[in-house]
Amino acid sequence: QVQLVESGGGLVQAGGSLRLSCVVSGTILSINVRGWYRQAPGKQRELVATISSGGSINYADSVKGRFTISRDNAKNTWYLQMNSLKPEDTGVYYCNLRNVLSGTTDYWGQGTQVTVSS
Repeated sequence: QVQLVESGGGLVQAGGSLRLSCVVSGTILSINVRGWYRQAPGKQRELVATISSGGSINYADSVKGRFTISRDNAKNTWYLQMNSLKPEDTGVYYCNLRNVLSGTTDYWGQGTQVTVSS
C-alpha cells in the first residue's frame, strides 16, 4: 500500500515563499516519476513539476524560474520550493507518485492548500 502525505501549505503574501514536502511510504519502483500538481477553484488539476527516477525535471511554463522540485531518496521525500509566489499560484497542491513497470500506477496525496494574497 503506497501512501503519500503532503505538508507545508499555508497563507502567504505575494512575493513570499513556501516549501511543500511529500513523504511516501510503501513500494516505490525503481522507475518512477514524482511530481506536484495543483488545482485552483473551478479549474482542472494541472501539472506543476515532475522529477523522474533518472533525474529528469519538468516544469510548467507558469512556474519556471520560481519553483524548484527536489528529492531526498534516503527520506522517501520530495519537495517543491516555491518562491516569488503570485495570487494565481493559489490552489490545492497534490503530490503524485507514478510507478512505472509494464504500465503506470498513480498515487496521490490528500492535498495541501496554498493561498497567496495580493
